[in-house]
Amino acid sequence: MKLNHKFALLLAGAVLAGSLTGCGASGTPASSAASSEAAASSAVSEAASEPAAEAALPDGVYTADFDTDSSMFHANEANDGKGTLTVKDGQMTFHVSLVSKKIVNLYVGMAADTEAHEADWLQPTTDTVTYSDGTSDEVYGFDIPVEALDEDFQLAILGSKGKWYDHTVRVANAQPAAAEAPADGTYTCDVTLEGGSGRATVDSPAALTVADGRMTATIVWSSPNYDYMLVDGEKYLPTNTEGNSTFEIPVAALDTPLDVVGDTVAMSTPHEIEYTLTFTLN
Repeated sequence: MKLNHKFALLLAGAVLAGSLTGCGASGTPASSAASSEAAASSAVSEAASEPAAEAALPDGVYTADFDTDSSMFHANEANDGKGTLTVKDGQMTFHVSLVSKKIVNLYVGMAADTEAHEADWLQPTTDTVTYSDGTSDEVYGFDIPVEALDEDFQLAILGSKGKWYDHTVRVANAQPAAAEAPADGTYTCDVTLEGGSGRATVDSPAALTVADGRMTATIVWSSPNYDYMLVDGEKYLPTNTEGNSTFEIPVAALDTPLDVVGDTVAMSTPHEIEYTLTFTLN
C-alpha cells in the first residue's frame, strides 16, 4: 500500500530524529525519539483511517449538465443544456451536441498547447437535434474525455475562422439515463409498486402501448376502490365500471420510478395515497 505524502514527511522526520539520537550527535533524550516514533505510528493510523477516494461511476449511460463560461459555447437548447455521459471500463466520455457547425475542433487543455498536440484535437460528429416546435437541425457534436465529474477543466475550441479560444467547462450532476421508448406498438412490461401501506398491489406484467413515441400503461389495481389517479398533476379516471379499478396512465420513461397518487374510497373518507410505479419491458 502506498503511503500518502503527509505520512511520508512525518515518517522521514521520525527516522531522522531517531538516527540523530542513536549517534549522539544532538544529545536528544531517548524520550524524544520515542515521541517521534509515536508520532510516526500515529501518522500510520491516520493514513489508514482516511477515507478512500470516491469510486468512479459504475459502467453505464448517464445524462449530465454541460456548464461553460460562455453564452456562445454551450449545449444545444434542444437538449436542455445536457449531454450523454458514457462510462466504460471506468473511463468517462461525454457527448454534447452544440448549437451549430461553427466550432470545428475541441482540445482538452489550453489554446496555447494546441499546435503541438494536433493529434489530440477532438473531431466533430454530425448530430440531428429536434426542437420543441418539432423542427430539426444538423449541428456538430463532440465526444469529450472526462477525468472527473463536478470539477472545472480547460477546453479550447477552434472556430470556423481558424482561431482557438480558451474556455472553462464542467460536466456535472450525472444521472442514470432513462431507457428510450420502444418503437410504436403494444408490449408487456413488469410493474413494480412502492408506497402506501403495502396492502395494495397492481397487476404485473401490464400492457404498454406506444403511439407516436408516447407510452401509456394499463394499471389494474388489486381493489375496486380507486376512483382516480394523479400523474404529473393530471387526474385520470378508471376505464371500467366493474371489477378492480383500471386506469390508462402516461409513462414518461422506462426503468425510472414514476410518482403517482391513487385516491381510494375504501376507508370512511377518500384518501389520496402516494406511490411510485416502475415499468420494465419484458
